[in-house]
Amino acid sequence: MKLFDVYPLFNIEIVKGKGCHVWDAEGTEYLDLYGGHAVISVGHSHPTYVAAITDQVNKLGFYSNSVINSLQQNLADKLGKASGYDDYSLFLINSGAEANENALKLASFHNGKKRVIAFKHAFHGRTSAAVRVTDNPKIIAPVNEDLAVTYLPLNDAAAVEAELQKGDVSSVIIEGIQGVGGIQLPTDNFMKELRALCTKYEACLILDEIQSGYGRSGKFFAHQYADIKPDLITVAKGIGNGFPMSGLLISPMFKPVYGMLGTTFGGNHLACAAAIAVLDIMENENLIENAAKVGEFLIEELHKLPGIKEIRGRGLMIGIEFEESIKEVRSKLLFEEKVFTGVAGTNTIRLLPPLCLTMDEAKEFLARFKKVLNA
Repeated sequence: MKLFDVYPLFNIEIVKGKGCHVWDAEGTEYLDLYGGHAVISVGHSHPTYVAAITDQVNKLGFYSNSVINSLQQNLADKLGKASGYDDYSLFLINSGAEANENALKLASFHNGKKRVIAFKHAFHGRTSAAVRVTDNPKIIAPVNEDLAVTYLPLNDAAAVEAELQKGDVSSVIIEGIQGVGGIQLPTDNFMKELRALCTKYEACLILDEIQSGYGRSGKFFAHQYADIKPDLITVAKGIGNGFPMSGLLISPMFKPVYGMLGTTFGGNHLACAAAIAVLDIMENENLIENAAKVGEFLIEELHKLPGIKEIRGRGLMIGIEFEESIKEVRSKLLFEEKVFTGVAGTNTIRLLPPLCLTMDEAKEFLARFKKVLNA
């Protein structure tokens, strides 16, 4: 059987990792400024993380969520404290797309409405298939059996209100910082306006913090820069540092009913052990503060480099946009300077390193990046 070939792959096999560094099968060392698509939050092979996973494997890897799993409540307590949302509830699932699907479903259950507002160039898993292949600012695309999504320009509150006034909008979903869309930031004022408009028109505000959450922006959630509280928050990526897991943080205004939501693997013992270790490491090593400090330094230094159109981001979620295609620059970074980076579209390099990136490692990246730009 062959693999279904839908991803372009570099001819590199990574076999080992530590902190912000990885090694391939030939023994070549790379600086990892991408973290497996923002997944590696506390660093590759952190000893506390490895010990937690190993210990849980030796006890019990998985059992059905139809019985008590005290690790789930332990995780909920730690996540509530770390994020500032200890009055919310937590539902655990497996992936970012699944978290967003459940958020959209829960919102529709709550208010009985059937339409969703999202934003141009957003990516929320299944909800974003249409917006990625067109620049049309308003597209209706199926989300599931009975929900549809309308895409609007980012940071346009008037356009949002015009749609909300129609009375059929169940929810507004927005990323704390757009990831696949090229590290586009909703303004703090726009976020405040969204919160007020959703309250006014009885629509649920959903914050997709799958890439921008878990400390990456320099706060636990990127939306906290705007000092707002959404009704639902989705998390994934860095929650398990590579273990497949996601979660939905749910406002007290939602009342749970048996059978409302379901999952087979969500919140399993191994996943919870991984997620608890991540939060412990983040707290003990002050990784959110580190992301803010090192990210601020990187953004400041990147602004000094020639030939760059725009630098966008917060913390360790940074977009470097060029006027022309970045294919050659990214290729040289990887194959000549041994640095992994990400991409958005054709013109933007994305940096999503582990939150443990040190100042020295940031300087090393800048030195290698300058060599590529000056070549």
